[in-house]
Amino acid sequence: MDSQSGHVEGPGPGDEQQADPVRPPEVTLRTITLVRWGILAWFVVLAVLVLVPSLRSGERDWWVWVPVAGIVLGTLGYAYLRRGKGNAAEA
Repeated sequence: MDSQSGHVEGPGPGDEQQADPVRPPEVTLRTITLVRWGILAWFVVLAVLVLVPSLRSGERDWWVWVPVAGIVLGTLGYAYLRRGKGNAAEA
């Protein structure tokens, strides 16, 4: 530290310090479990939309198709993972 300016000098371009590689924490949640919960959540949203008519009336009549699309796409993703194609360890 320079006593007059208060400036702290860090390592310069000539200093060779090797930093440890950053390792993300290990995730214990399996992807297929997350997909199952996502599909379940879309079913809950669909049930709420069906049970509360005011949510799907007027200009919001298309809202029902959003959870339907979520369920269909989630099911496709679930099938993909069940076949073993979504294994990130082998990618």
